[in-house]
Amino acid sequence: MYLFTGVSIGSAPHIFPILIALIFAVFFIRYAKKKLQKKQQHVFLHLFGCLVCLTVLVFHVYKIFLGNYKIATDLPLYLCSFLALLIPIFTQYRKYWMYEILLFWIIAGTSQGIITPDIADGFPSFDYFRYWVVHLGLVIVILYATFVLKMKPKLSSVFKSFFALQLYVICIMFINHLLDANYFYLNKKPASASLLDYFGEWPYYIITTQIIIIPYFLLIYLPFHLSKRSYK
Repeated sequence: MYLFTGVSIGSAPHIFPILIALIFAVFFIRYAKKKLQKKQQHVFLHLFGCLVCLTVLVFHVYKIFLGNYKIATDLPLYLCSFLALLIPIFTQYRKYWMYEILLFWIIAGTSQGIITPDIADGFPSFDYFRYWVVHLGLVIVILYATFVLKMKPKLSSVFKSFFALQLYVICIMFINHLLDANYFYLNKKPASASLLDYFGEWPYYIITTQIIIIPYFLLIYLPFHLSKRSYK
């Protein structure tokens, strides 16, 4: 029995983990910048990335053992779960081309999940904690890479990230066809409230999303562009 069934927008189970993550991110980044040597900074980031990834892996093993795991709905192919599985690769090797792609994917992808959470089971379920560790953890990783490792995107990064996203969408469309699934919500909008509700029904919300992706990525890039100009 859960204390809360699902997570409504603006409720305590919605706001509280965001506040906790914000406090942790500030402390984590400040501590790494001021107290850690470069090698230690890398180790701390990688350990945190592994924690995010492990949360997803353990959750899926847990669901399999419960006996209600469905390939058509439960595979970690939604963008944030997929990124959580990849994030240890980035935190280990810290390749700039990965940062260019992940920055926009993470900020754009997690923002909707953070603003309009889609959690089947409420606090204190495993799904609840998995959801917030993944979404907020990914943001912390990319903020750490930006402020501690001093990685910054270029204007070309916007378009690299966009074209990489198209490849991901094509792969997910193929998987959806094989499994009769709805990963990445390409066949149907999520049942919970989301920004997609403002973009019309299928397939119009997909077309609208594609149209606004580059402007949205450019908006994410804008603070980096302005920070460069301020130093000139």
